Amino acid sequence: MAAQPDIATVTAARAGDPVAIDRLVAGYLPLVYTIVGRALEGHADVDDVVQEVMIRVLRNLGELRDPAAFRSWLVAITVRQVRERFRGRPPAEPLDPDLRDPGADFTDLAITRLELSGQRRETAEATRWLDEENRELLALWWLEASGELTRDEIVEASGLSRPHAAVRIQRMKAQLETARAVVRALQPPRCPELAAVLMDFDGRPGALWRKRIARHTRECRQCAPVWQDMVEAERLLAGMALVPLPLGLGSAFGDFTINTVAGGTPTQAAAGTKAGAVLMPKLLAGVLATAAVAGAGAIVMAYREPAEPSVPAAVVAPQTSAPASSPAPVASAPASIAPSPSRPVSPSATRKVTPPAVATASAKKGVGVWRFTGSKGALSDVGAAWYYDWAPHDDEVPGPAGVEFVPMIWGAKDVTDATLKKAKAEGDVLLGFNEPDLAEQSNMSVEAALDAWPRLEETGMRLVSPAVAFGGDTPGGWLDRFMTGAKAKGLTVDAIALHWYGSDFSAASVNQFLGYVDAVHQRYGKPIWITEFGLMNFGGAPKYPSDAQKVRFIKGATTGLEKRSYVERYAWFGLPAVGDSVDFGLYRDGGSPTEAGRAYREAG
Repeated sequence: MAAQPDIATVTAARAGDPVAIDRLVAGYLPLVYTIVGRALEGHADVDDVVQEVMIRVLRNLGELRDPAAFRSWLVAITVRQVRERFRGRPPAEPLDPDLRDPGADFTDLAITRLELSGQRRETAEATRWLDEENRELLALWWLEASGELTRDEIVEASGLSRPHAAVRIQRMKAQLETARAVVRALQPPRCPELAAVLMDFDGRPGALWRKRIARHTRECRQCAPVWQDMVEAERLLAGMALVPLPLGLGSAFGDFTINTVAGGTPTQAAAGTKAGAVLMPKLLAGVLATAAVAGAGAIVMAYREPAEPSVPAAVVAPQTSAPASSPAPVASAPASIAPSPSRPVSPSATRKVTPPAVATASAKKGVGVWRFTGSKGALSDVGAAWYYDWAPHDDEVPGPAGVEFVPMIWGAKDVTDATLKKAKAEGDVLLGFNEPDLAEQSNMSVEAALDAWPRLEETGMRLVSPAVAFGGDTPGGWLDRFMTGAKAKGLTVDAIALHWYGSDFSAASVNQFLGYVDAVHQRYGKPIWITEFGLMNFGGAPKYPSDAQKVRFIKGATTGLEKRSYVERYAWFGLPAVGDSVDFGLYRDGGSPTEAGRAYREAG
């Protein structure tokens, strides 16, 4: 996306400078089209909503007190306009296919024009199965993942608190994963049992059918593999490089102006031909189709297979034939920009563009953290989606923007009104007691934990079980008795927390660990959070593995955890590699990972 106007341009536009106003609109129009187009799923209303946004922005520009806040203010207005358009639609009425504008259908263009392959095509199709509120959030999150928006701008635009926004994003990504499984299950040849389930299916994506199909895939042995080997959405984005706009199209962006006619009402116009004025919004909607998938306003994107997401691809835009009924703005790019696959690509026709840095490699990956110099930088560098510090709030170890903090009620002494209130302010998920089966940790009996659990329920948060030190799969063990008691008392436990440390440093450690995770899941049938794991020999020598052994274990363990759909989160113990944790931690300071730290950074 072209560089957006600076603060000086915003200030001049606010003062009424017509040239600055033109620059401001031209610079931010692609961003507005991207957000609206993704949220409205290519509906024909996209152009109208974009125009409403820009008119509202210009009418109220004089009231903007801080020019530096213009982008956040613009995004917030855009999201409000999208919501107003949603509220204006009949809630139960399906979208009439005739209302769709083929030239602005972002998902269709991304699939047919850009020839997305494999899991990128699957992900693009899966967006049709998301709830409306999640499509809106997906539009913002994709822009964040590509570096176009910040988490602060998403928070302001959505009206959510930072912790709530983090939780909503995680839930949206979980729904996207479910939708991808649905898309896979619907590919022929279908399972005979699924075919029976789909007897009344009209082919239209919706929440009810998403849930029915997903439930079948979880219960059907033949369909279960659709949940395996999913590349994280962030990884798909990371492999998508961008190419510059064709020269002719770039001038169309630059020619777009907002003129003020008599009466002070802004109207849309384009310098040049009358046809150009009519075509430009459609052209923008079409060429920005890629932003629905890549998360940035680019004319086309080139992809590399997910196995090498961090290596920038030499960008080549494939030419494709489009149906006669659909405009094909991408095909009009000059040959020097989008060469035919049959012709050699000259160095001058391509440009290597480094993909935006993606802060999070996996929505599952996290770390346990305690205070050390550089904790915030290390949290950002390691690519953690979440972290915790065994406390009900993040006052001790504040994290960077975009990394979710998950609070914990460590033990009986923390079950107070004040502590629970602090924990609730941090988010929607709450970790239960820490190793209650050990005297040197929270040291709680099963009965005491069950008596205290209703207090945690009163927060209304999603509750993760107490994390036992060992024996989570043992009949009659601490966790087994707690889960039996919780069921008898009608208490809520939404997921199971586990700790695991292996004293066998050989290659067998990976399967030992994953086998334990599988056994616990099979026993309770609930999602799993591994809140501590690593290699340590507490009773023998050597106490810690070598760097090579840690790296091998991290690679194997995280690969296995990513493939298990029931594993929601995992966290290495721990992030600091200082003092007494130097032999098993990941970072010496904010930017100095150990060998294990580098392996964990690449995981997911």
